[in-house]
Amino acid sequence: MKNDFGKGKIWKVIMSQAIPLLLAQLVHLLYNVVDRIYIGHLPGTGSLALTGIGLAFPITTLVGAFTSLFAAGGAPLFAIARGEENEAKAERVLGQVAGMLVWTSFVLLIVSLIWKKDILYLFGASDVTYPYADDYLRVYIWGTTAAMLSTGLNGFINASGYPRIGMLTIFIGAAINLVLDPVFIYVMNMGVVGAALATVISQVVSCVWAVSFFLKKNAPYHIRRAYMKPDISLLKEIVPLGFAGFVMQGTNTLVNILCNVTLRTYGGDIYVGVMTVINSVREILSLPGGCITQGAQPVLSFNFGARKYTRIKEGIRFMSFAGLLYMIIAWIAVLVIPHALMGIFTSDEEMIRVGTESLKIYFFAFAFMAGQSAGQSTFTALRCTKRAVFFSLFRKVIIVVPLTILLPRMGFGVNGVYWAEAISNLIGGSACALAMYLTVYRKFPPDGETAHI
Repeated sequence: MKNDFGKGKIWKVIMSQAIPLLLAQLVHLLYNVVDRIYIGHLPGTGSLALTGIGLAFPITTLVGAFTSLFAAGGAPLFAIARGEENEAKAERVLGQVAGMLVWTSFVLLIVSLIWKKDILYLFGASDVTYPYADDYLRVYIWGTTAAMLSTGLNGFINASGYPRIGMLTIFIGAAINLVLDPVFIYVMNMGVVGAALATVISQVVSCVWAVSFFLKKNAPYHIRRAYMKPDISLLKEIVPLGFAGFVMQGTNTLVNILCNVTLRTYGGDIYVGVMTVINSVREILSLPGGCITQGAQPVLSFNFGARKYTRIKEGIRFMSFAGLLYMIIAWIAVLVIPHALMGIFTSDEEMIRVGTESLKIYFFAFAFMAGQSAGQSTFTALRCTKRAVFFSLFRKVIIVVPLTILLPRMGFGVNGVYWAEAISNLIGGSACALAMYLTVYRKFPPDGETAHI
């Protein structure tokens, strides 16, 4: 039987989604960062190889951005349709997203194959670091379709009310990656190429698992070929809603490129490597808070479709305060053990020394990101498209990009890059949370009426 997000205590429903998601994402995180851990500790070449992988981040982030454009836009519509008991529309949305993920992945693959070298130099590669970035990327890009489908469809598995099966999508791929990484990197002496190959194989297996869920006869919803053809009327609903997630990850790509180029100019290749480690630490520390908001999103969407606004307000309160509490704890951890966090990813003493202070600056005001996450999740879940897009642009494009350009030139040097992120956390997170409270939370009508938010 399909789960009904409209019954039971809202915090329990959210956590029933968030806990399997957290477990899955923890394992998924391992299979993302384990490459960097193994590569960063390679004797002699570890720091340069780690820098090379970091140069490929903008491309992998861009793949995630296009996945969000369709999947993050489709999943809330899918959940709202479930709340409205409109099963036919739910299947149409699922099929449309699956089709667009496939076609977009082909385009990204072709672009990467043709302009790979130019792209990597644009992203901050030097003649020293380019070979490592090229070795990783020329293998990694062949898993683009599998990566987009496994990630994109997993959101629909969770929104269908089957978070444990969604958890297994990630567990299976992660387990394979964890086993293959040391074999390919060390035993078979494949280095960076081995790390990329292990990732691609694991993505393919996860993709097969996720797709097969919707192809089984007893599946709650099915991917139907007829619904995979582009449907402009449906895309007009999906794309605007997914555009917020696309902007968030797309601007992350822009910021990654800008940071790499600026750090190479003001500090050299070692600072690009430090930024790779900082990004990895951020992925680890952001994960539990992000899982709470991700777990809440389909629950909020379902209850919005069912016009149960009291439950939505309870869900927003729980999501916001739980996320804030966690982010405060994570921020304290960075202040107390920055050296240990850097040491997870590299044994290069110079990189650890340089990165320790950089880490503290970058994570200044990290707790305020809880406001950004809660606000963005609420806007997306309730189809507040324009606000979701605006606050995605506001933090990254309006705050981070100008500051990343200006602060290093104003005497801050490489530290200006890290202060730009910290300032954006403070201003962007506060503004997004306040806007969500004033324009959404306070505007709900009594249950059963039509909300105008």
